[in-house]
Amino acid sequence: MIHSERIAAPAPVPTGTGGGYRPGYEVAAERVLEYIVREGLQPGDRLPTEKDLAEEVEMSRTVVREAVKILSALGRLSVQKGRGIYVSEPEQSSWQQSLANFLPADLRQVDELFEFRRHLETTTANLASQRATPAQVKTVREAAQQSTQAAQQGDIDAFTLADEAFHAGIAAAASNMFFASTVDAMRRLQRQVTTIGLAGIAGGSLRVAAEQHEAIAVAIAAGETARAEALMAEHIDMTAQQFQQEIWRRVVPGDDPRA
Repeated sequence: MIHSERIAAPAPVPTGTGGGYRPGYEVAAERVLEYIVREGLQPGDRLPTEKDLAEEVEMSRTVVREAVKILSALGRLSVQKGRGIYVSEPEQSSWQQSLANFLPADLRQVDELFEFRRHLETTTANLASQRATPAQVKTVREAAQQSTQAAQQGDIDAFTLADEAFHAGIAAAASNMFFASTVDAMRRLQRQVTTIGLAGIAGGSLRVAAEQHEAIAVAIAAGETARAEALMAEHIDMTAQQFQQEIWRRVVPGDDPRA
């Protein structure tokens, strides 16, 4: 019967120093998620048995069982009868689905991509200028220098790698995992545009972009938030214009209304 499977809510446990209380299953659920991160478990990986998991999070088996039920209902865990407890495969959100529908040669969608990148990366540049550690500043400046060297040599592949490292370094220096993961997703879409929609970028454009990288890196190192943000906006706008013009040229050769 359904009623026989129900587990009474465990007694609340104290948390913090202010005398507040949280139900035990909430604490257990939090500790289970912390365990998954600590152990580096990925979607599809198996967790220990309830008994062993209870020992790992230092809570009772009854409370952990209730926590597992909650995490399963939230889609974080998958309980497979007779097989065990697994980290769930994430369901594709509507936002992720929109990325799957991205068309690299569609000028309207490319416009939308760069419009979003502009807002996203001006913010990361602003935050990086406030939060970057010395090591992170060094990473950004080295990536900018590498892009300059690649531009001088006309090496598009080397420039692309340096460009990836530069933008990823700024995103990491913003110290916000949501910004970092979103910048990575947007960069992956831009790679699709480059690979599928475009053949390459002119050497002169590489040199200008590298100069912009250097200037942004200097602003971040100096903690100049407004300047870092403005320079990043200029950089994204220039890149967007290059992509737009090249895509338009291929769609309607000899007729570019944006020129």
